[in-house]
Amino acid sequence: MIDIELYKIFYTVATCENITKASQMLFISQPAVTMSIKKLEEQLEMTLFIRTKRGVLLTDEGKVLYEYVKEAIDSIKAGENRIANLKKLETGNIKIGIGTTLTKHFLIKYLELFHKKYPKININIDTSVTSEGLKNLENGRIDVAIITSQKTNYKNLNVVYSEDIEDIFVANEDFKNKINKNIKLEELNNYPLLVQNINSNIRNFLDRELAKHNIKLKVFMELTSYSLVIEFAKIGFGIGFITKKYVEDELKSKALYEIKTTPKLPNRKILILTKKDYLPSFSVQKLIDIIKNNN
Repeated sequence: MIDIELYKIFYTVATCENITKASQMLFISQPAVTMSIKKLEEQLEMTLFIRTKRGVLLTDEGKVLYEYVKEAIDSIKAGENRIANLKKLETGNIKIGIGTTLTKHFLIKYLELFHKKYPKININIDTSVTSEGLKNLENGRIDVAIITSQKTNYKNLNVVYSEDIEDIFVANEDFKNKINKNIKLEELNNYPLLVQNINSNIRNFLDRELAKHNIKLKVFMELTSYSLVIEFAKIGFGIGFITKKYVEDELKSKALYEIKTTPKLPNRKILILTKKDYLPSFSVQKLIDIIKNNN
């Protein structure tokens, strides 16, 4: 197989039509350029240049070869430019698997920072349920999964970021005054409970934790989103179960109050996961860096 470097020298000489100029562009000596052209002609068994007083001109065979070599060199340059752009984050895509609640309360502020710095990166959000998101990550359909979990070890996946979150029971002032104390977990079923539906992570977490205490949850109202749990708790329908981070404004304004339980439920974690055998792209790594650096 012919050394690709010989084609590069051939291309430069053909473009410059002068061996001296070509040697200057290639930063090699004129004799080295001449020897390389001679070597290429010998291996191809044809004459590629006609020597003139002013320089060199392509033969008919040389012109045919030049078109193909030029196309190859242009493709290589385009590839190098593409890689350079990816490195500078001028182009690229990120596919993220994450739920709508985490998108709103966790990710969106980081996406705003990321988009201001790298506006040409396309961001795709897949809001499948956690189990589906993990499957998509393992199958390579997404680049990164962001989930809530108590578990921190996943086969074939790396945890690249972890943050604790606290889930609490909340109610409006009327309910808070009726209860007026910490309540035991087994007493929860004495009150109307507002929870998200069975497919949500937070509901599954609550059911699992109560089951450890041999408590089966009696649900007064099952709702499709955390925001509905918040709104119905605010107007006095019952006690809601929600992530504390998501009701900070309501707690500050006293639209809602925390109802403390004994024992206290353990914290969950927000995890950012990537595949173990996957090297994150420049854009994915920069997004992860932004999240880490702003916490």
